[in-house]
Amino acid sequence: MAIVDNAIYVDGVRAENPRSLNETFERIRERRGMGWIGLYRPSAEEVRAVADEFGIHELVVEDALSGHQRAKLERYGDVLFMVLRPARYLDEREEVEFGEVHVLVGPDFVVTIRHAESPDLGRVRRRLEADPALLAHGPEAVLYAILDEVVDEYSPVLAGLENDIDEIEGQLFEEDADATQRIYDLGREVIDFQRATQPLAGMLEALLRGSEKYRVSEELQRYLRDVLDHTLRVSDKAATFRSVLDNALTVESTIVARRQNDEMRRMTELSIRQNDEVKKISGWAAILFAPTLVGTVYGMNFDHMPELHWAFGYPMAVLLMVAMGVGLYAAFKRKGWL
Repeated sequence: MAIVDNAIYVDGVRAENPRSLNETFERIRERRGMGWIGLYRPSAEEVRAVADEFGIHELVVEDALSGHQRAKLERYGDVLFMVLRPARYLDEREEVEFGEVHVLVGPDFVVTIRHAESPDLGRVRRRLEADPALLAHGPEAVLYAILDEVVDEYSPVLAGLENDIDEIEGQLFEEDADATQRIYDLGREVIDFQRATQPLAGMLEALLRGSEKYRVSEELQRYLRDVLDHTLRVSDKAATFRSVLDNALTVESTIVARRQNDEMRRMTELSIRQNDEVKKISGWAAILFAPTLVGTVYGMNFDHMPELHWAFGYPMAVLLMVAMGVGLYAAFKRKGWL
């Protein structure tokens, strides 16, 4: 059996430690006490055995076996079914790791089903056993203590997220620092954390509204209101983190765009300088090409070219080359090439 702990409590004191579920079912009725059965990743047969004994609805069994559910609160007659999503922060990977615990609360029993290591329900049990006056309030006291433990475990998660967000804010304006991927990944973790924690406030409010109908003591109501207050603080802080990360992503996008614009401007300036150099080279090449062309044609020494035997032929060729060079230089200078 996947039983982590199994006990019967009478007037807030641990009275018996049954060796099997069948013995637990029998002794609860004989002692008129409360049974608290803790299961860890039970099989379908084990969950159905508990459900059959306590008359738990089949839909609850399906939910308890499926896992990976959102936080929720449902009532099936006099049985309360609650799904909680405890969390812990893995700082090295900057990830929020979520667990899952199902709590079944009836008139004289509590069944807890854990699908992960968190939360530490053994610590919850020891805390309640050290306070018989609180545990004497019955199954609702156990439910309160589990809720309190789960919400308390959110505090280190918030601290880890806040520390990484502070690092991102310091990284934004560093040269050659690209925080876009880190901001996006952390934003996804915050969103997942919100999905796990936001339903809690409504669940606690529903419990408080039903306090009179289900005869929950004033003392427990005060404790539940305290947990609700902590839950609202967690939700508010998570919402603030999401807003900060959204703003950080906007700022990072602006900075990246500015860096890209600066790089494009530098590339444009370099391209303009290169174009200027090409224009100068092309201009001087054209200037030098003109006299070369004249000299090449004039030096071909054809017999039927009258200027070959003309006394002014050579001075004319030189003057033509100079004139063409000066003309091209003036034209390129006027266009800004030289």
